[in-house]
Formats: sequence, C-alpha cells, structure tokens
Amino acid sequence: MSDASSSGPPAAGVRSYLAVTAAYWGFTLTDGALRMLVLLHFFKLGYSPFTLAFLFLLYEAAGIVANLIGGWLATRFGIPRMLVVGLSTQIVGFLLLSMVSPDWSATLSVAWVVMAQGVCGVAKDLTKTASKSAIKLTAGSGSSRLFKWVAWFTGSKNAMKGVGFFLGGLLLEAAGFQWALWIMAALLALVLVAVVVLLPFGLGKSKPSKSAKEFLSKSRALNLLAAGRMALFGARDVWFVVGVPVFLYAQGWTFTMVGGFMAAWTIGYGLVQAIAPSLVGRSTDGLSREVPAARLWAGLLTLVPLVLALVVWKAWAPVDIWLVLGLGLFGFLFAVNSSVHSYLVLAYAGSEKAAEDVGFYYAANAAGRFLGTLFSGLLYGWGGLEACLIGSAVMLFVCLLFTLAMPARATEELSSNRNLL
Repeated sequence: MSDASSSGPPAAGVRSYLAVTAAYWGFTLTDGALRMLVLLHFFKLGYSPFTLAFLFLLYEAAGIVANLIGGWLATRFGIPRMLVVGLSTQIVGFLLLSMVSPDWSATLSVAWVVMAQGVCGVAKDLTKTASKSAIKLTAGSGSSRLFKWVAWFTGSKNAMKGVGFFLGGLLLEAAGFQWALWIMAALLALVLVAVVVLLPFGLGKSKPSKSAKEFLSKSRALNLLAAGRMALFGARDVWFVVGVPVFLYAQGWTFTMVGGFMAAWTIGYGLVQAIAPSLVGRSTDGLSREVPAARLWAGLLTLVPLVLALVVWKAWAPVDIWLVLGLGLFGFLFAVNSSVHSYLVLAYAGSEKAAEDVGFYYAANAAGRFLGTLFSGLLYGWGGLEACLIGSAVMLFVCLLFTLAMPARATEELSSNRNLL
C-alpha cells in the first residue's frame, strides 16, 4: 500500500487533472443555473409542487442509464471523448429548452421541458462519470493523494454549482428564461473547445466488459457503498429540489434571495467537501479509519432533519431563519459524508475499469436523486416541508444501515479482484 509519500503523478497527469476539473467547473456552473431557471420560472407560472418535481424526473432517471452506459463508453473510447459528448449534449438540451413558448398549452410545455431535461440529465452524468474516472487515472499512487484530489475536485465542483444557482436566479430576472439559456449554451461551447484542445483523447481507454453479467459483477463493498449513496442523495433531494425553495418563496423571499440561499448552501457544502481530508482520520490501508468515519458522520447527519421537522411543525419563529441555520448544519455533515463516499468508490474500484465502477456507483447516485426528486414533490404536496424532512431522516437511516455493513479493511476480494489503490 502506497501512502502520501509515494512518488507523485507525472506532470501530464497533473495537467489532465486540472483540465478535467476546469471543464467540469464550467459544466457545473451552467447545470446549477439550469435548475434554478426551470424551478423558479415554472413556479412563477403557477405550476404545482408535484408538477415542478415531475419536470426533473426524466432528468434524474436519464442519469441512471447515462452513468451505466457512460462508464462502459469511457472505458471503450476514452474519457475525453465522453466529455465532448456530454458537453455537446448539454448544449443541445439548453437550445431545446429555449424553444418553449408562452403560447403553448400547459401539457405541451410540460412534455417538452421533461424531454429537454432528460437530454440534460444524460449530459450531466456522462460528463460526471468521465470526469470522476479521470481522477483515478491521474492521481498516481497513494491513498492520501487520491483522497485529497477527489475532495478538491468534488468540493470545488459543488461550490461552482452553488454559484450556478445564484447565476440562474440572476439571469432569470435580468435576461429572462430564453436569453439565459442562450448565454449558458455559448459559455459551454467555449468549454467544449478547451476540452478538445487540451486533453489527450486516449486517456482512460481500456478493454470494457464484454457482457452485462461481467459489467454488473461488482464487489460486495462497492454494492453496499452504491446503495448507501442512493439513500444519501435521496435524503438531500427530498427537501432540496422542491420543498425548501418553494417554502422560502412562500415565506416572502424573492427569486434572487431563494437562488442566493441555495447558492450559499451549495458553495459552503463544496468548501467543506474540499477540506474533508483534514476532518477524517487517514489510514495506511485507505479503509480502516475512513469507513468508521463514514459511519459516524452518517449517524450524526440522520438527527438533523428530525430536529428541523419539529421546528417547522411547531412553527418556531422566525421559522425561515431557524431553517436556514439548521440546513447549514445539514450541509456541513452531508458534505463530509459525500466526500468520504466519493473517496471510497475510487478506493474500492478497480484500476483498469475504473470508469465502469464509477459509472455503476453514480448510477445509484442518480437513482437516489430520482427518488428524492419524486418524493420531494409528493411529500411537499401531502404534508408540507415537515413531511419532506421526515422523509429525509428515513432515507438517512437507511444510508446508515448500508454504511455499517461496508468492509473496513482490504479483503481478498478487494485486493485481488478490484486492485485496491
């Protein structure tokens, strides 16, 4: 087992890591803006909480398939090619969304937006799988370096997504729905050109799995981690997608204020992710201290939405301020959980087919977002924000159960079959 003192990655690996990170920053900036644009624009038009959630369902469902296929394709054709495909697909999605007309019927508008969001969902997860897989290949040896690179990549990406939330609310008020989408498509086109110029197109290319059975035969550790990840992100999105933005707007907040809070929350969450390695004990084997840390942080996080549900139910004034403070604590704990998970998937993953393993894991991530999005609309319509928060606590308890079952040492299966670190 190599540690942080091991020889570092070659300069070409560092350059590729920085290029991939910068490309994903640009993508994430526009993706975060898109979420706020769609949510706030159609809420202003009078769409119900469930309909708002429905607008994002195909976006999340498409991500499940995109992650699975994207991991295989990245292994077969190389990571940079999949980045190009993901960025191009996102531009197409933006242009499709910009075609929505006020003269269309509500049914046609919803169907068109759902379809365009599905295109954007494919784009997001093709890009994410390719980008995350590149870290495994460029970090070099050493579990400590891998954790730091993963944490910085994930944290900075989420901070950029938070800026995107603010940008979306700002563009909606300043330029309107259609012009905002055109501006973001132009920005993403510049990122696409940079990827083509800067990245070697053979990065990550290997022999992919030859059958579905081979592709889906993951280690027990990776399966448990994927299940825990699905529950973790469902627990966030069950209040994040519809519940909190609509609740705050109903409390008298403006679009810019709502977008600003969602931005600040996501930026703070990203910053905590980036420093997570300093908050989690490191071990020489890469697992024996990291997995128990994941269990501890998951247990602490489970308590937060229960307390917040009580605050909202009792309407303790000022309820919006208490909610903001409580969600800040949720974001801190959630960020550490997410960062440890993002490290563990690469620790558990094989080297030759890292893209396939990462794709499988993030398919579970997308499934969690899909469930969270679905229940965000259903629970808010049924029982308000407190129902969303209780649903979050239930999902976090499920995440904790899967985390408790994860192996905290390099078993023979991990060492020989998954080529751990």
